[in-house]
Amino acid sequence: MNSIYDKLTTLDFIIVAIYLVTLLVIGYMVSVKQSKKNETLFLAGNSLNWYNIGFNMWGTNVGPSSLLAFASIGYATGIVAGNFEWYAFVFLLLLAMVFAPRYIASKVSTMPEYMGKRYGDSTQTILAWYAMVKILVSWLSLGLFSGGILVRQILGIPMWQSVTVLVIFSGIFTFAGGLKAIAKVNVFQMILLIVVSLTLSYLGLQKVGGIEALIAKTPANFWNLVQPANDAHYPWPAILLGYPVAAVAFFCTDQSMVQSVLGAKNLEQGQLGVNFIGWLKVMALPLFILPGILCSVLYPELGKNSDLAYMTMVTNLFPSGMNGLVICVMIAVLVGTIGSSLNALSTVFTNDIYVKKINPAATIKEQIKIGRITIAAGCVFAILIAIAIDNIKGQNLFNIFQAVLGFLAPSLSVVFLLSIFWKRTTKKAVNATLSWGSAFSLFVGVLYLWIFPADVYKAWPHFLLISFYIFVTLLVAAIIISLTDKNPETNFVSETDIPKTSKRVKILFALLGLTILSLYLIFNFN
Repeated sequence: MNSIYDKLTTLDFIIVAIYLVTLLVIGYMVSVKQSKKNETLFLAGNSLNWYNIGFNMWGTNVGPSSLLAFASIGYATGIVAGNFEWYAFVFLLLLAMVFAPRYIASKVSTMPEYMGKRYGDSTQTILAWYAMVKILVSWLSLGLFSGGILVRQILGIPMWQSVTVLVIFSGIFTFAGGLKAIAKVNVFQMILLIVVSLTLSYLGLQKVGGIEALIAKTPANFWNLVQPANDAHYPWPAILLGYPVAAVAFFCTDQSMVQSVLGAKNLEQGQLGVNFIGWLKVMALPLFILPGILCSVLYPELGKNSDLAYMTMVTNLFPSGMNGLVICVMIAVLVGTIGSSLNALSTVFTNDIYVKKINPAATIKEQIKIGRITIAAGCVFAILIAIAIDNIKGQNLFNIFQAVLGFLAPSLSVVFLLSIFWKRTTKKAVNATLSWGSAFSLFVGVLYLWIFPADVYKAWPHFLLISFYIFVTLLVAAIIISLTDKNPETNFVSETDIPKTSKRVKILFALLGLTILSLYLIFNFN
């Protein structure tokens, strides 16, 4: 058995059992309240406040892959992974100031529905299927895969058993309460995550002998966010050019992320929620990356097995009872990510395929039933893909996650950026990019990950740069198709009724921007 399992005491098992029962009770209570109010599962009856939105988006974003992967990169290369959290400020700002006002003004519940209002039914249908594939692969399956690794590390059981247990639990929870239950529980779960991870960093620092001792015992480049252009892991051109492609698709167009904002009471609460996740992301260094750096000093014997960094710290530093809390945190981030993904999947299928194409007269009860069937089907599919991902060898967890996102993202980023910023974009260009462009992008992805794997064929550029090159190719193609389209179809929605952004939101984003800029200055000139 794995060492963490051997260290679990009766107290740990009691803590985990109480936690699981509490989660299910909350899901059940929200579900009963919803049925009395005749609400759907999908957008929480537009009742979410800024802190629900911020914690829920963060809970969706900080899956178990973040805990494991950031610690793993911290162990191997230092704080460079901070770019993936702090550079996100630019794209959160874009979501809050440019995309969210338009989404909320158009009163949509899904991203495909928004594009359908602009370009018609065919675009909505293509995007709905694309969104579902993206949710299944990049959210559900990868989230589940990393969760499966965690459970395997804790209990020492095979991957298929790990992911099955996780999916059943997350599925039951989402099945019962939908977005409202997930959002309510995520507030509590994310506070628990912060407390446990900060405690881990604190105990690690105590053992190393403080910050100064840690800096003295690590290579100087561990504390630089910007790495040289010839760096083997994260060269600065790859992050500067490649990360935005995935970030626009991820933060501004992804149903799993954006649905929390669509469920806001009003635009200001939605924007404040997006601002709040920006502040939460500032904490990535002490919460997720620092435990990995500390582990590299305390347990250098891990070597290539850096994916074990977080759990190694937990096993060696936490006393009895705390291990039970850590398992609760792991369950928390999993239920957050998988729950939000399942809810997004059922929202898109029910609204954009079932109601739009199959049964336009569906009652709320019928919609909830179909949503729940979709959740069950999504669970089965996610288990199969997670087991398949387990067979990709030679890549660390974070790189698999970022690479898959990098190949799914370019067509989405092109379509949404052009639609918002260039009124001349046509239906033909959008549909071609979503269908043929996506096929091309995914074909390159399959070559990179499976057929000519990058760890064997060294000629490949960095996966973030490949994503950027695909983005530029699709962008140029979409512009050419739009300009040469003899019958341009664009139902451009009047944007006179877009709500204004309040002064409070602008001030908070300015403060967040200054904080991020300071962090970049502090961690590059040392």
